Amino acid sequence: MFVWSASELNAEQAAAVEEDSSVLLVACPGSGKTRTLTYKIAYELSRRTDKRFVVAITYTHRAADEIQDRIEDMGVDTSGLWIGTIHSFCLEWILKPYGIYHPDLVRGYRIIDRHDREQMLTRLCTSHRGLKYSDCDYYFDKSGCRLGCTDVRKHDAINAVLRGYFGELRANDQLDFELILWYAHALMRDEVDIAKLLSNVFSYMLVDEYQDTKQIQYEVVTAIIRAGGGRTRAFVVGDPNQSIFGSLGGYPIPAADFRAQTGITVREMALSRNYRSSKRIISHFSNFSVHATLIKGVGANANFPSKISYNQQVHMDDLHSELVRLIQVSLDDGYAAEEICVLAPWWVHLAATTRKLVARLPDQQFDGPGLVPFTNDPDNFWFKLSKILLTQASPRMLVRRMRWANEVIGDLRSQGIDTSDLTHRRLLRECNAISLSETDGLLYLEQAFMQIMARLGINLASHTSLAEHLDAFFASSKARIDRLQREGASYVNTVEFFRKVFRERSGITVSTIHGVKGAEFDVVIAFGLLQGMIPHFSDADGDESARKLLYVLGSRARRHLYLISETGRSRGNWGDWAPTEALTACAFPYDPC
Repeated sequence: MFVWSASELNAEQAAAVEEDSSVLLVACPGSGKTRTLTYKIAYELSRRTDKRFVVAITYTHRAADEIQDRIEDMGVDTSGLWIGTIHSFCLEWILKPYGIYHPDLVRGYRIIDRHDREQMLTRLCTSHRGLKYSDCDYYFDKSGCRLGCTDVRKHDAINAVLRGYFGELRANDQLDFELILWYAHALMRDEVDIAKLLSNVFSYMLVDEYQDTKQIQYEVVTAIIRAGGGRTRAFVVGDPNQSIFGSLGGYPIPAADFRAQTGITVREMALSRNYRSSKRIISHFSNFSVHATLIKGVGANANFPSKISYNQQVHMDDLHSELVRLIQVSLDDGYAAEEICVLAPWWVHLAATTRKLVARLPDQQFDGPGLVPFTNDPDNFWFKLSKILLTQASPRMLVRRMRWANEVIGDLRSQGIDTSDLTHRRLLRECNAISLSETDGLLYLEQAFMQIMARLGINLASHTSLAEHLDAFFASSKARIDRLQREGASYVNTVEFFRKVFRERSGITVSTIHGVKGAEFDVVIAFGLLQGMIPHFSDADGDESARKLLYVLGSRARRHLYLISETGRSRGNWGDWAPTEALTACAFPYDPC
């Protein structure tokens, strides 16, 4: 039985881990949500009395890797664990084994990446004046397709584009990420035995970040739990106040609705002790709560005299000087570069800003989600292989690299390639043996990929799907690098920069608010806090959306928080952007700027 000491979990966390019935856990920022989820998984794995799986669905692949690493470091056997994103879950457990039961999937299918999707939509949009591919975001609920664009004047054109888009995908037996969810839901709906079969395979289904889960995703998960009649239990955890993906269909399901959909007893529990931030930081971001949540500051920073400023005077022309000043002050105060974060609502602003910060702070490194130089498509075979090729062989990375190697071997096997003599250790040895002098990142990967295929005796010309994945990987990566270089990040094409993608965070982080959710820093500096950016001008629920974004932004900080609504940022014919109304309406005793 997996056990822990009193210093590892507080009373709230331990109660949630040990609870026998299904749980909906509301976790405030900094309350140890991931630790609690990790311990719950380890606890249930150690209590397994049959061969059924514990399934954990995370919001990102990176979160899945981190949680599995933690569990394995605890010495818990993870052979009975499946962990990954909802898209991976639907592919692995529903589409691959049962896709032949849907007429659209009976001939097989290929998953297209985001770059292919963008190219197709861009081409189809050219027939409609003023329409961009970004207008064509969509998601599915159980009734069908829903548009992300709130401008109803564009809906007829968007629907026409999507009809052409879906038609092309069907003709070519292709799926995008949203269609993975739609077909998984359709199979579960029309072939009711699938849910029954899966409920016999899973003893527990855990869902992280439930506030960002879509209705159709809930439908898939709850169908399995309902079919189990209480034999498959649930543990869902998240924070309704951090539900910032509503425009993409995410929403925090109320406990009553979750009970109704699953047909089982679900206990509501909460984590209220914030170990991250000072009480002053907590008091600030609590002003933007949408759902009433109790938060108590109890960590090492609880009584720290945080500085929180709100600058509405700095002009656009002086913005970067102010950002440099705040970063330099933080560095001089002894904060490591890795503990400083610069945020903005939109990546387009961060790209230009990062270029200027790099020039003005040449001794500092900068890192961030938007600076990933190649396609981050976790279901692409070559992306999986690149993770092994771009990481160093070390004891600390061994378990993770072995897991990645097993995924690569599984993909090769699914392509009909004989892998009987290919172990994960051999694959890692072959990857470690590659030594290239090439410094261009894409050329390095191209040469490394070809060497690996030659070492394994695999002829790509005989495997169409692998070749298509290869073309998609390089096409989308090149487009991404070209865009970043146009925006001033001239350095992103080097192999050394490629290697940074899978390292621990290093340097000053630059990110959008959406991109940094889940992270934490000693110092957070945010600019672009302007009405129309926060909230986005297209948000239907503007004030609520703004409050949630400000809540997420503020709750990333441990010690200091610097907020900026710069003046003089032009909106063209509409004048200048004004400060975010939800922020200016907040009465708070800010420190001098």
